Amino acid sequence: MLSELHIENFAIIDKLDLDFKPGLVIFTGETGAGKSILIDAVQTLLGGRADATMVRSQAERAFVEGTFRIPQAARDAIHAILEREELLDDPDHIILAREIRTNGRNVARLNGRSVSAGLLREVGEMLVDVHGQSEHLSLLKVNQHINLLDSFAGVAEQLKRYQSCYQRLVQVRRELSELRQAEKNAARRSETLTFQISEIEAAQLRPGEEEVLKEERNRLANAEGLASLAQEALVALDDGSPESPAVTDLFGQVVHAIASLARLDSSRSPLSDQASLLAESLSDLARELRIYQESIEFNPRRLDQVEERLGVLHNLKRKYGDSIEEVLAYLDKARAELDTITHAGQRILALQEEETALLEQVGREGELLSQERHKHAAVLAKRVETELNELHMSSARFQVDFQMHPDANGAPLSDGRRVAFDSHGLERIEFLIAPNPGEGFKPLVKIASGGETSRLMLALKNVLASADQIPTLIFDEIDQGIGGRVGAVVGQKLASLAQQHQVLCVTHLPQLAAYGFQHFHVTKAVQEGRTTTRVEALDGETRLVELAQMFGEVSQGTLQSAKELLASVTRHKQPEQPLPRASDPA
Repeated sequence: MLSELHIENFAIIDKLDLDFKPGLVIFTGETGAGKSILIDAVQTLLGGRADATMVRSQAERAFVEGTFRIPQAARDAIHAILEREELLDDPDHIILAREIRTNGRNVARLNGRSVSAGLLREVGEMLVDVHGQSEHLSLLKVNQHINLLDSFAGVAEQLKRYQSCYQRLVQVRRELSELRQAEKNAARRSETLTFQISEIEAAQLRPGEEEVLKEERNRLANAEGLASLAQEALVALDDGSPESPAVTDLFGQVVHAIASLARLDSSRSPLSDQASLLAESLSDLARELRIYQESIEFNPRRLDQVEERLGVLHNLKRKYGDSIEEVLAYLDKARAELDTITHAGQRILALQEEETALLEQVGREGELLSQERHKHAAVLAKRVETELNELHMSSARFQVDFQMHPDANGAPLSDGRRVAFDSHGLERIEFLIAPNPGEGFKPLVKIASGGETSRLMLALKNVLASADQIPTLIFDEIDQGIGGRVGAVVGQKLASLAQQHQVLCVTHLPQLAAYGFQHFHVTKAVQEGRTTTRVEALDGETRLVELAQMFGEVSQGTLQSAKELLASVTRHKQPEQPLPRASDPA
């Protein structure tokens, strides 16, 4: 639900902060005071149209921000979007904001971060539904009608069974399509794969081989220099010369001298041990150098072989991957693909048999689902017409239209027909209305605007209250074209709807306004030559005066009428009752 709304420099609103409560929230005030501007601000917040004309005169920017409590029913869906966009901060609340600048640029924000207006709309549609003189009507979105009917009918289990079959069929058809496409190019592709596999297998690759070969190539290419350096080290270390004794010989003298010293001064025995260890290390070093020197190979033929092998590895990497490991991974993939092509015919036959069986299952499950929908659609129509009758639209008729479309490759029905299908079922569903006798049923989007549309939406919302997961509903000018007696009925309906939703309503009728749990009075004033909208929360005496003024001039008579109206509303209010289920009698 909408809990806080902040507006700055929007149209004739200078600065406004409103706190909203659950239940029915009423806005009243004279025509032109700015009530509809508040609705426009909310719609802008929800990702609607935004342009520089909305910025208050002499201001550089307009700003609207709303804080919403995330409803339990839509929590998973909203959290999924926020997690996808890395915008989930508070699991219980979400903040939407819109900034509009005079240069035409506008900025959308979600939880303080800049986002697209499209993302704002995607989230906003789960939070608020606006009805009245706007196009932001969820019930006018035909693709939502089937979901609303399914929720009303309680067919979740049937739908789950159908969709399980449907999803498996989609997978089978996708694999069949890929195999058939591959089959067309099978000969050429098979020849290519066979060559590639043969080429890689012939190389007998070993992980890590390239590094070993590069080290060997380095030794072979530098054999002469390596041997010379090893010899130089051995001469100095172990062989010596007449002019320069070997290091090992000189260090042997050191060991002898320290050993004699230790015999005379036993406290220096550790020095003798240390010298002996160094002497052994020098001997080991000389031995290792001789072994290395003997391993150095002057072998141009072997160098050519190593270069040739490295060339083979480089060529394979150029074709199939950046490393030996990647080339081997490509080999596994090529083998698997070749095996698929080799056995494609068998797999296609098996999938075709599964497709046929799944199509029949989709048809059976789809018909069962359709039967449930038809049964509950009749209940829904009766309840909507009952609501419309109470709202003084007794001649209006409501109908759920089911359309199936023939498809030669579609799901088979029990009567032998084949029809198109999708993830929702075998039919397209749309709500139709006949507002006046003799006009025939029409789509909701084509019915009259204004109060008639709003009353229809109110009737539908009341019947579908348990199925509709949008937490906040806004009705703008729902009382257009209706009188006080109908206004009281509308007020009762809104109060009933407010048991499961937060409902914001703009009205001129005291009979409707009296049902509000929270009441705001919207006025406009001129200060220093500029018009400004003000919003005041009413309660107690101030609310009584406002209701009296809605009847006419404030007087003892209108005040008494307001008191009687509030008393009547109190008598009519009943404890919250659960809405009837679709399976209950109409």
